[in-house]
Amino acid sequence: MRLLLALFLAGCAGLAQAASLSIDTGHGTATLSTQQLLTRPDLRTIDVPTDVSYQKAMRYKAVPLKALLAGVPADAHLQFTALDGFAAEIPAALVLDGHGAEAWLAVEDAAWPALGDGKPSAGPFYLVWLHPEAGKVGPEQWPYQIASIRVLADPALRFPLMRPAPGLAKDSPVMRGFEVFQKNCITCHTLNGQGDAKLGPDLNIPHSPTEYLREGMLRVLVRNPQDLRHWPQAKMPGFSAQVISDADLANLEAYLKHMAGRKATP
Repeated sequence: MRLLLALFLAGCAGLAQAASLSIDTGHGTATLSTQQLLTRPDLRTIDVPTDVSYQKAMRYKAVPLKALLAGVPADAHLQFTALDGFAAEIPAALVLDGHGAEAWLAVEDAAWPALGDGKPSAGPFYLVWLHPEAGKVGPEQWPYQIASIRVLADPALRFPLMRPAPGLAKDSPVMRGFEVFQKNCITCHTLNGQGDAKLGPDLNIPHSPTEYLREGMLRVLVRNPQDLRHWPQAKMPGFSAQVISDADLANLEAYLKHMAGRKATP
């Protein structure tokens, strides 16, 4: 019996180390296995005081992410795609020089706690941050269950049907709202049928939420979706004022209202 248990545990450990991560920096794709990452000389054990996904202090074996992005310029754009279709969009500058915020790729070498929703853990690869407040890192910029990292053009270039009308001032509420959308919403939602995320509904086709929610209800939805519609299977998280300020939320609403008049079929 003990022999069977030992063989089972060894098999589980082998499965944990069988994962691989695809990294495309624009100069070809590299595939790194769990074991390759765990044997790197720059691997460290780090303590994350307040982990976004686990909501508690966590300890990880991790590699500094910028060490895996050699040759990537600071003005590049990174897309982190998860196993479930979540697609986080993060400026490379935040990873390469987060003004004190440090990006680390945590590598699961043993069983991490379960996340719920049928997800056994945040592994096999998880982007975690030390001192995230220094770089104003938001919770949507902690992607977990990462399958690939790619250097791509930023969403405004890749998805022209998301862009507001030309000629608007960069600091206008609509343009600022577009920035809020790209940072916090594009990870789960498409707009006008464009985007890489596969988790949430499109936010303009067939209707923008600003068209069917009465005044003030978009704020309720963003702050705590369960306050708008109680649904145990809902996956959308709430966004506190520390993550999306009241001003940013007003700008996001301005963007969505603007785009409701710019519906398009991709």
